Amino acid sequence: MYDARITPSILAYMIAVTGANGAVGRRVLERLPEARGLTRQDAEYRDTDAMARALRGVTTLLLVSGRESKDRVAEHKSAVDGAVRANVQRIVYLSFYGAAPDCTFTFARDHWHTEEHIKRSGLRWTFVRDNLYLEMIPRFAGADGVIRGPAGDGRVAAVSYEDVAESVKSVLIADHDNATYSLTGPEAFTLHEAAEAFGLRYHPETIEEAHAWRQGAPFEVEGWVTSYTAIAAGELAGVTDHVEQLTGRKPRGLPTRT
Repeated sequence: MYDARITPSILAYMIAVTGANGAVGRRVLERLPEARGLTRQDAEYRDTDAMARALRGVTTLLLVSGRESKDRVAEHKSAVDGAVRANVQRIVYLSFYGAAPDCTFTFARDHWHTEEHIKRSGLRWTFVRDNLYLEMIPRFAGADGVIRGPAGDGRVAAVSYEDVAESVKSVLIADHDNATYSLTGPEAFTLHEAAEAFGLRYHPETIEEAHAWRQGAPFEVEGWVTSYTAIAAGELAGVTDHVEQLTGRKPRGLPTRT
């Protein structure tokens, strides 16, 4: 368990946070400013040797999942192998809610494969599976203020960046070995309800419509579309109390319109 007598300088020696410039990594470092922040300039995940060098002296690593790519699982495995080579003792991995080999959201399948590799690494591990980020939902809207996607009337228990960062901090500084936490907001809502809360509109598309106008690599388009169809399938609707367990307070929900 976390010992309050541990000094910040010792914590800095023990903990490293990847994705230091990202939405979650940056917030974690604000809460643990003495930890070692790592960016792509320090080491790319795909470069196992560079990861091992960057992690020398680290005992606990927060591995923030890399940006979506067709090689993301291989890159994650390389980063884990670098941690093993550097004698890191524990990995806290920022995963995704409901990660499974056959879940609807294709990007979440990458997280499951990464989790399995971490389990096989021999390192102690903790998996933090966050739901969709609450702050991302209004960013789904186009310039016309409309969120379009094939989510139907499905519900999503989105969680805020702040609650994820606070939960991750708690996991990093205490003993949560071989535990999995699923982080959600206080309630599950439809995209109709979310759009109204953010002053937007939601247009439920068909799957065919969703594929017709999105541009990008096939794996990107499939990931974007299945983030909505996972909502439609009810796979992101479960609400947990894990944020409250880890932080001692209830998570943030949708803004209240006045």
